[in-house]
Amino acid sequence: MEVKKSRSLAKGDERILGDTSFVMNTLSHAEQRLERRYAVRKSGIDLSVVEKRVCNLYGLTPDSLYRQGRQKALAEAKGLFCFWAVRELGIPQAVLADRFSLTPPAITYAVRRGERIAAENRYALLEKD
Repeated sequence: MEVKKSRSLAKGDERILGDTSFVMNTLSHAEQRLERRYAVRKSGIDLSVVEKRVCNLYGLTPDSLYRQGRQKALAEAKGLFCFWAVRELGIPQAVLADRFSLTPPAITYAVRRGERIAAENRYALLEKD
């Protein structure tokens, strides 16, 4: 096979990554996520702040957030905590698995659950200005 030579520069090989607009859109999305994480961390939000916010929303104590159980409110609180910790702070799921004494796949499900709960209830970790 002969590779076509092009004079225009592109971000990646279209045969592998897709067309340039797809690649640029993906890179833009990744940059926005990184900027958001930076803004969240710069504002002083860490796991203890996430814990307090979730406990306030669900009327839980920090100790009760970490207990074992399948009660709906507890599962939702854990899910929201995991979602914000992973997506907003960039905390590895393995860290949360240890913290909650759960398996990494269980944390993955909790993140998905938390994403749904945040969207349905319009919960935001970082309040908009």
